[in-house]
Amino acid sequence: MNIEKITRNGKTVAVITSEDKVMTDVQSALDLIMTAKYEAGTNRIAIDKCAVAEDFFILSRGLAGEILEKFITYQSKIAIWGDYTGYTSKPLKDFICESNKGSDVFFAATKDEAVSYLTLVK
Repeated sequence: MNIEKITRNGKTVAVITSEDKVMTDVQSALDLIMTAKYEAGTNRIAIDKCAVAEDFFILSRGLAGEILEKFITYQSKIAIWGDYTGYTSKPLKDFICESNKGSDVFFAATKDEAVSYLTLVK
């Protein structure tokens, strides 16, 4: 796992890339939150979709809800960037759209867009 710190608008984002899946369950999400906090000094995480378990994007499995609940509980923000065009699930598309209207969870096409989401919110 690689962590890159990017600061914009006075806010720091931990940008996570990895060849392996690093967010696969609730515990790994908590580990990621703590790693960002202690290694990058931030509660804002941008992560490559390739580093997130595919089950996260199958909403009926409940993994996304469990993981995102931890981000909210620990007052962390997350943006997941990648290609979402292969998904046909209407609930997932609606979830992505609604999340992007909020201030804690974002889905972006590019790393730069993910960082922008996280540095423009309070």
